[in-house]
Order: sequence, then C-alpha cells, then structure tokens
Amino acid sequence: MRLHSTLTTLGLIISLGSPAWAANVGAPFYGDAPDDHHPWAIHDHNRPQPKLITPGTFSTPEQPGQPPSDAIVLFNGTDLSKWEADEGTSVPTKWVIKNGAMECVPGSGYIRTKEKFGDCQLHVEWAAPTKAEGESQGRGNSGVFLMGQIEVQVLDNYNNPTYADGFAGSVYGVNPPLANALRPPGQFQTYDIVFRRPIYKDGQVVDAGSVTVFLNGVLVQDHTTLEGPTGHRTRSKPGPLGDVGPLKLQDHGNPVRYRNIWYRPLPPRVSEGGTDGCLSPEATQAKRQEIAAMIRQDAEKLKNPANPVPEMLRLAESLTYEQNDAAGQRAHDLLTQYLSDAKSLPTEKLNAKKDEIKHLRDVCKYLVHFKIMPADTDEEAQLNQMIKEHNWDKK
Repeated sequence: MRLHSTLTTLGLIISLGSPAWAANVGAPFYGDAPDDHHPWAIHDHNRPQPKLITPGTFSTPEQPGQPPSDAIVLFNGTDLSKWEADEGTSVPTKWVIKNGAMECVPGSGYIRTKEKFGDCQLHVEWAAPTKAEGESQGRGNSGVFLMGQIEVQVLDNYNNPTYADGFAGSVYGVNPPLANALRPPGQFQTYDIVFRRPIYKDGQVVDAGSVTVFLNGVLVQDHTTLEGPTGHRTRSKPGPLGDVGPLKLQDHGNPVRYRNIWYRPLPPRVSEGGTDGCLSPEATQAKRQEIAAMIRQDAEKLKNPANPVPEMLRLAESLTYEQNDAAGQRAHDLLTQYLSDAKSLPTEKLNAKKDEIKHLRDVCKYLVHFKIMPADTDEEAQLNQMIKEHNWDKK
C-alpha cells in the first residue's frame, strides 16, 4: 500500500458524527491539527474533560467560608492534629485554639504541617491582635512559609509603615506588595496564593517558579519570580527548594491568629511532564503516540461488519496523531468496501448520503491543508466528481 493511499484514507472515512455530541465536546478535524509542540488539536474532543468540583463559599469577618470540594483542609478551627512544632517530627506545638482560630503563643516557636506538598493553590486567613502595639516590624508580625522556605509576610500594616519588601503581602525581602489592602487589626485578612516552586534539572534552572498572592481579593503579587529561599537581611540565592515541604507559620513574638487553612495541589507544568502548553518536540511526539494508541484501542471495540463507519472514523483520527501502517491498512480496507457499497446504491439512497459525502470532501481539504495527506489524490477526485455530478454543492 503506497503512503499516499494510506494518508488518503484519512479524508475519506470521516463521516458526520452526532450533532449534539459534537456541540458538547468538539468533533474530529475541526480545529487546527496537532503540531510539533502541541499534542492536542484545537478543540480536541479527545482531550480530558476538566474535573468537576463544588466551589466553596466566601468568608465573612465573623465566619470562615467553606473550601472547594477537592481542597485538602489543614485547619478547620477545631484541632491541630495536622500540625506539629517546627522542632522535630511529632513534637506537639504549643500554639492554642481560641474561638475557632489557632493562635501563636509568643516564644513557642514556628508551627508546621505534618503533610508536605509543593505546587498549590493555598488559602490562609489571619488576624493581627485587635490592640495595636508596637510599630514597623514589631506589630502583628508572623509569616506564611511555602514549603517552609518562601515567606509571604504577615504584618499589621494598617496605618503602620515599614520597609517596602517587608509589608504584609510581600515576598519577604524580595518583592513588595502591589498595594496595601489590609483591614483594621483584629479583623481577619485573607491570603489566596498560587505557588509554583522552582524546577531544576542537572543543576540548571528549567522553571524559576513564581508566587501570585491576593490579599483580601486584591492582587498584591503578580506571578513574582522566585530565585531561592527568602531570608532576613539576606538576598535570596538561586537554587532548588525540593519537590515538597511543609507549610510553616511563624512565631515572631506576636499572638497572631489563623483560621480556615486549606490547599489544592496543582497539576504539573510542561517543564515537569505536563501536557497543557507548548511542549518540546520529544514530549509532544510521546504524547501524540499515547493519544493515537488510545484511539486505536477504541477503534478495536467498534468493529462491526454491518456498520464499519465508526471503526473507520477512529482509525482515521488516530493517524492524525501518529502514522501507523496497520491502522492505515485496516482503514483502507474498510473504505474500499464502503466506496463499493456507495457506488452500487440507487440514486435516491445515494442522495441520502449527500451531507456525509460533502463532509468527507471538506475533511480532505482540512487534511491537505495540514499536510496530513497529499493533494490531488484519486480518491479526493472521486469525491469531488460525485458531488459535481449530483450538483450537491448547490442544493
């Protein structure tokens, strides 16, 4: 079987799918085809559907909201079973729970989660003491440490200036917040954080990572690039953080309170094996081969001598992602029988296939455009001739 004949199979065996199904999840050969850096077609109906979750509710000053259904709750106001002192494994913390919030006991040390995690969407609510005492860094000071190493500053900056890269909402010592959006002391403040850790391979940075922070719904860190762990009076030095680490909350000598702490793990980025984005040619090829194999398996389940079209459709689709001689030959054999049967139909029954045949012609144009099949094949010519003879383009 010649290569161009195998490729021609693609265009000829695509028929109209269910309109309702296509409207919901897309249809084959609809958007731009996969390419060297993108394993999925545009509007690809084979692409996994987003998972369904139930969204949470917003907090009020008096009442914490509910987390999304897929969130991992770290503190719900009732116990500290998921936390320990930052002194060693399973060392109980001396922080206390009061009125549904955990409160720092000054001098007791940092507190950290027993669980370790990396990239995440993190939600933390905190409140400085109602009675404002001290100034600058000495008032309502604490900190949220991502993976125990990157500090998003917690500080009562309500009418309390300090150095810019030490304000509440700063990546401490690295980047000041874009705005001071704090409520008065005693009221709960809300951090919503998107954290992406730095990724290194063979000692070289592949993705520097970033932190995005909303403070009370106001953007204060806009995809701020990371270099390494943050520190006091010390510039960050580029370096990896590891894959996972605990969430730490700082004891800075002030009885800061925390409530409603939860996170959602984030999917991998392209730089660590994710498939949503611009991939390397090698990663794209591997994913396209995986998709093609999945579609060929699906085609195997659709074998039906009385109705070969569904199997042909899936085999043709698989070739869009990866050329495969066996799949092409099988599709060609099914197509041969399909064309033979069509040519033997009486005029009225052939007319009933008008839309299908016109669709096949349009698919051929698509495949030629994306160089999946060569132009001006005999089979494409037969389609055009059939449409022309029956004047279907004008009906």
